[in-house]
Amino acid sequence: MSGYRFDRLKLLVVDDNAHMRKLVVTILQAFGALQIYEAANGEQAWAMLRDANPDVIVLDWVMEGMTGLEFAKQVRTSAQTPNPFVPIIMLTGHTAIDPVRQARDAGVNEFLAKPVSVKAILTRLISVIEHPRPYVRTKSYFGPCRRRRTHDEYRGPERRATADATATVE
Repeated sequence: MSGYRFDRLKLLVVDDNAHMRKLVVTILQAFGALQIYEAANGEQAWAMLRDANPDVIVLDWVMEGMTGLEFAKQVRTSAQTPNPFVPIIMLTGHTAIDPVRQARDAGVNEFLAKPVSVKAILTRLISVIEHPRPYVRTKSYFGPCRRRRTHDEYRGPERRATADATATVE
């Protein structure tokens, strides 16, 4: 399908809707993924994050209890998180600009709108693998750099000059 081998990739799919979760899992299996963990809510996902240490998380936004947004923030900022750098792909039907910004500000790497397609899932998965963004820590944010476009002509005081894995901005 894509020339990629996903058989060694550990994936965590978090969605309270069993049918959507099964759809995403089936698509990932079609890509060749073998190690797929499932969680129906944020609490289960948190336990699986600690136990399985997935390479990528596909996360629904709207869930009972802990929302996907709350889960993403916890992954990025909790002292108990096993991997604050794990790529998170947010899966949701909320596609207006405000939810996209909220997900970005929670530390989500990629955004995927429902209804999903095979191509869209593959594109986001490849994106977090092939084009990882550097992680940034500020007083109020930790997560992938929120700048998606590079503007080489900008030379202002906030422009990050390096492509370090983690940049610190005070």
